[in-house]
Amino acid sequence: MRKFLWWVRYWWLGPCGGLEVLRVAWPLMVSMGSGAVMHFCDRIFLSWYAPQAMAAALPAGVLHFTLLCLPFGIAIYVNPFVAQYEGAGRFDRIGRVVWQGVWIGLVTGPLFLVTIPLAPYWFTAMGHSAELARLETLYYQILTYGASASICGGAMSAFFTGRRKTRVVMWVDSSAAALNVLLDYAWIFGHWGFPAWGIEGAAWATVVSQWYRVVVYLGLIFQPGIREKYGIVSGLRVDVQLLRRLLYYGTPNGLQLLAEVAAFTLMLLLIGRLGDEAMAATTAAFNVNSFAFVPTLGLGIGLTAMVGRELGRNRPDRATKAAWSAMVLAWLYMGSIAIWYVVMPDFFLLGYGAGMSPESFQSLRQTTTILLRFVAAYCLFDAMNVVFAAALKGAGDTRYIFLANLSLSAPPVVMIWLGVHYFNLGLWGCWVILTAWVYALGLAFLVRFLQGRWRQMRLIEPSPEELP
Repeated sequence: MRKFLWWVRYWWLGPCGGLEVLRVAWPLMVSMGSGAVMHFCDRIFLSWYAPQAMAAALPAGVLHFTLLCLPFGIAIYVNPFVAQYEGAGRFDRIGRVVWQGVWIGLVTGPLFLVTIPLAPYWFTAMGHSAELARLETLYYQILTYGASASICGGAMSAFFTGRRKTRVVMWVDSSAAALNVLLDYAWIFGHWGFPAWGIEGAAWATVVSQWYRVVVYLGLIFQPGIREKYGIVSGLRVDVQLLRRLLYYGTPNGLQLLAEVAAFTLMLLLIGRLGDEAMAATTAAFNVNSFAFVPTLGLGIGLTAMVGRELGRNRPDRATKAAWSAMVLAWLYMGSIAIWYVVMPDFFLLGYGAGMSPESFQSLRQTTTILLRFVAAYCLFDAMNVVFAAALKGAGDTRYIFLANLSLSAPPVVMIWLGVHYFNLGLWGCWVILTAWVYALGLAFLVRFLQGRWRQMRLIEPSPEELP
């Protein structure tokens, strides 16, 4: 009994214990979960409109995000900078570093428009059917108009997540997701006086909701009480030294995101060569799993902010405790979802069955049910990947994360390519390789975390008082 009470007092109620991590992270988990619901509804609506439109949305959307990864990864890395500046009590630097992330979005976002004429060649080159490639092209081209909004919105949200004001992010992102779902319903099917745009309507709904986030965040950041305390107006200019520092640590973060998502994208595109049915089932499985995986990303963002704050206070012991607390919470959550995938897979496929013909749904159900067992097999390792990578990012150990992702992501892509092209590798073989990839990433970040080098790392420059 005494040991249990000590455990409750130390782990659950103590500083950086389970309760504090949950308080910081749950709004972000809801926020990320609302995004997952948005994408789920988006693809459910598209499956009702035309199953081939749903099959086209995932590879096109993932390709768009793949190209977005580098600038987006740099911009969202404002989060640990804000956390460490707040931990060190240097509030005047917070607004300035946020604006450096916004400037990155304003400069790099328009470059995505240059890729519009190249999109048809990309999807045709992957060997997809003519109609699937046409729909993928259309979806991707429209998404490029929201590139700047995605990057700028990521930097602005870091202003709140880095200061652990995560409920603000929850309300803004949830309202944007709700707007997206409403516009999906209206623009895909042609309700409320709008024409039925199909996959085009889904893409434009995403673009509008992204710009909505930017407008709302701007209104919140420029409130009088915030504007003066955090140097929002005075920090609006480009700060070359701070921008260099953000690029130095943020570029590996963006490259890591790029390596991981690019590998995932290439694997998806290669699976698309197995046929529209395999692509639709894979899309459905990942779409279902977004309910479990995406909220853990919110947990990771909250953990990054907590680790950054404690390192800014020179308390690596508390940062370590926060990471293990987050790991316990992630395993409890992901483990529960994994059991549901195995025991009640049909529950997660109800939305698909509601709008598809019985013949089409039965074919999709049989394959997707087996794929969800693969997802259940790697869920806990996916949690390790998210949590320990987030802890390392809070310290600034982004170069290791990038190199580990690069070295571990290339082999599975090559294996699937060789298998599909030369050895008649089927859908199950591709998913075995995917599962092994997730295992390797989770173990790599666990080992790095246990080595403890991150405990001495700092992102922010020394304050004038600390200089000799």
